[in-house]
Amino acid sequence: MRTGGQVLVEALKINGAEVIFGVPGESYLAALDAIRDQGNCLRYITMRQEGGASFAAAAYGDLTGRPGVCFVTRGPGVTSATIGLHTAMQGSTPMILLIGQISRPYRDREVFQEIDYRRFLGQTVKWVAEVDDASRLPEYVNRAFKVAVSGRPGPAALALPEDMLFSLTDAPDLPAARPTPAGLLSADIVAVGQMLQEARRPLLLLGGAMWTPEGQKAIIRFVETHDLPVAVGFRRQGLFPHDHPNFVGSLGFAGIPEPNQYARDADLIIALGSRLNDPTTMKHTIIPAPNPPCKLVHIHPGAEELGRLYQADLPILADPSLAATALAELPAARRHTAATANAKASYAARLALPTQPGPVDMAHVMRVLNERLPRDTTMTTGAGNASDWPNIHYCYREFLGAAAPVSGAMGMGVPAAIAAKLVRPHSPAVYIGGDGDFLMNGQELATAVQYGLDPIFIIIDNGKYGTIRGNQEVRYPGRVSGTTLRNPDFSKVAEGYGAHGERVDATADFEPALDRALSAGRAAVIHVVVGPKSLGPNHTLSEDCE
Repeated sequence: MRTGGQVLVEALKINGAEVIFGVPGESYLAALDAIRDQGNCLRYITMRQEGGASFAAAAYGDLTGRPGVCFVTRGPGVTSATIGLHTAMQGSTPMILLIGQISRPYRDREVFQEIDYRRFLGQTVKWVAEVDDASRLPEYVNRAFKVAVSGRPGPAALALPEDMLFSLTDAPDLPAARPTPAGLLSADIVAVGQMLQEARRPLLLLGGAMWTPEGQKAIIRFVETHDLPVAVGFRRQGLFPHDHPNFVGSLGFAGIPEPNQYARDADLIIALGSRLNDPTTMKHTIIPAPNPPCKLVHIHPGAEELGRLYQADLPILADPSLAATALAELPAARRHTAATANAKASYAARLALPTQPGPVDMAHVMRVLNERLPRDTTMTTGAGNASDWPNIHYCYREFLGAAAPVSGAMGMGVPAAIAAKLVRPHSPAVYIGGDGDFLMNGQELATAVQYGLDPIFIIIDNGKYGTIRGNQEVRYPGRVSGTTLRNPDFSKVAEGYGAHGERVDATADFEPALDRALSAGRAAVIHVVVGPKSLGPNHTLSEDCE
């Protein structure tokens, strides 16, 4: 006989879970006790706030292609964690949220911290259920893992009543849930080859989640065989190496005009893995919907996404990595060298940043980062204009070496950097974000220190919510309201946490500060003070009316 908590933890381990991010609560003490018995086989990472825990789990899913697991308590715990669920849902990220629930006899009395999770989480997850019988835990856990990785990936949630986790059962374990990726027809691949032969300005657009290393290698072979220009969708920088000669930029919001314009002028777009969401298509204007003027091949693992908005000339239901492998076998009847060269030249010309105004020249900062950070660095960002510095001007080279919120949620980058160090402990993890973004989940710096993790957090401080301030100036010139921030000295805050702290007030100070942070052997904060007029790449206020 085992407790429900023991059955639950064993089912998680059988399904490949290695890390659980959480904030403890009395509602799932039986599960916490069972986790203790697993030792290092199943690590519980104690986070400081449930939003940070759920963001870390979402980032773990993005960086591994396996469901990130988050455990929170009832009521306030799960309400705080929903930001990570929404982010995982919009990002097609596999994730599982486990929720300690009130005991079964007290339901429907609005007892302390009671929520009906089927109703509350309905639109933020692919599937939500409450487990009443401990003997069915293996069944429910398997289904959660299966749902999270099937079709369009996303989050699933299980509510676990406290008394159920303490109850005893002799239920046997089940084998791990087996993914069943969508295959494809050889005739569809032949049709893609014919469309490539007829195209003059094709574009391969990569997006989505759960890519495998083999899938990326295959797509590189496909691109090189046909000499195709390739772009990535919004915040999908880790899908293709940016130093590859065929990479022509990222599409959508917070990008640069040239790749977007090339996509508008393309006569064939092969969207592989991308669901062609709002931020990638700039509200469906880069690729007009529902009937784009170009030929469209839409390859996606979720049947519900094909034809949902875009009426593709060739919709293909397939796992992106399996489709990449099949595409890599297509012989090149025509190479698109001229189109690729033109798209690459216009993209490369824009990347050379001129000197940026303010006490610290961010153009210099980005050059130093590109020169000094190793190829296997994972870069994490939150939301806001400060994330444009890396998302446009950092050369991403590591496969799945990027974690950022497709949902545009602030606060993901700090916990994502912690998740990155757990996924790749021997590779650098660097967060770049604004002062407003950092303070959304800056408390998780304590988590990094507690577990001996050494990410580097680079905070770009302009003393404001810069994105909103920029929009405010456009719509209400000279009328500042609600966007000004007064910040601490983040380097001293870092030292208070037990991390390494650096403050950069002048351009020349950044490179030595980065060197010291890289060699510190512990979590490090670099506080870069750019001044109140700096809003982002080539984006400044002519006058800051505070």
